[in-house]
Amino acid sequence: MATIKDVAKLAGVAISTASYALSGDRRVAAKTKEKVLEAAKQLNYRKNGFAMDLKRSRTNTIALILTDLSGPYYSELIRSVQDVALSNGYDLVACSSMGGKESTAVKFLREKRVDGAIVLAHNITDEVLLQTASSNFPIVAMDRVTTGEGLISIVVDGELGGYKATRHLIDHGHQSIAFVSGPANSYDNMLRYQGYLRAMHEAGLEEKAKWRLSGNFVRDGGYKVTKMMMMQGELPSAIFYGNDEMAIGGIKAIEEESYSVPDDISVIGFDDIQLAEYINPPLTTIRQPMHESGSLAGHLLFQMLNDQEVNDSYKLKVELVERKSVKSVEEVSKSLI
Repeated sequence: MATIKDVAKLAGVAISTASYALSGDRRVAAKTKEKVLEAAKQLNYRKNGFAMDLKRSRTNTIALILTDLSGPYYSELIRSVQDVALSNGYDLVACSSMGGKESTAVKFLREKRVDGAIVLAHNITDEVLLQTASSNFPIVAMDRVTTGEGLISIVVDGELGGYKATRHLIDHGHQSIAFVSGPANSYDNMLRYQGYLRAMHEAGLEEKAKWRLSGNFVRDGGYKVTKMMMMQGELPSAIFYGNDEMAIGGIKAIEEESYSVPDDISVIGFDDIQLAEYINPPLTTIRQPMHESGSLAGHLLFQMLNDQEVNDSYKLKVELVERKSVKSVEEVSKSLI
């Protein structure tokens, strides 16, 4: 990794001048600044936000980088990581990855402004994680399978979860089953969709393209795509939403069109957020261990910081939680007689 000394040497200036130029100090002549910036670019130099020499001291802070800081799933994850950080005498900085490569989160990683990081953000690439992680700067990547020096992964068995959700609907007699997905570049979303397809193909059922829509894992997205689905006329007997937030939005859309859940359309979600059991009807869903996954990520990060041996990857189990939003086709038929 290039240092400020390397930049100064290539630019033919003093180290202090190079430092002033990179900091935007107006005392540095424009021509000199241009030479320094060009040298930094050639060497792929990145200024370290805290360390001004080759030896980086501990900050007693870890970062939790998330795609979005809002929503019940992320809030529970933040709490669980925070508990582990505090028990180890560390502070936690939670930040959003909005902006991708240009985000503050990526700067935190590249400049190593913290001692290590937990990353649950599909818009931060594997390349960035692999380039940044090291034995001196450990990273725990969640919901992706990427490993390297100082980099381990934690995944939830989303494929099995998608399979269980769809199989539950099929076992209740449903054959026309829609799938409302999250973002296309989400590893979580891909696994849940694969599980949906496996269950459908196993039962000899085909998905319909018009019943596969993306709600981007947000409540408003679930609401809008469900409204769109209802406008198409032909409706599925059941909908598998890729997370509970979209399912809650979808149920609102269904009821606004004077249909009933589960009497007209059965609904199943994924995550088992706290709100799932309190909506009407209480949501049948796939529970993933949100608190446990955050706690595990925190503990593993501190084990790595303390040079303890850990595995390259971990896979967590899911379970079906049956409530009141799914009804068998047979029960629906009897209620119509």
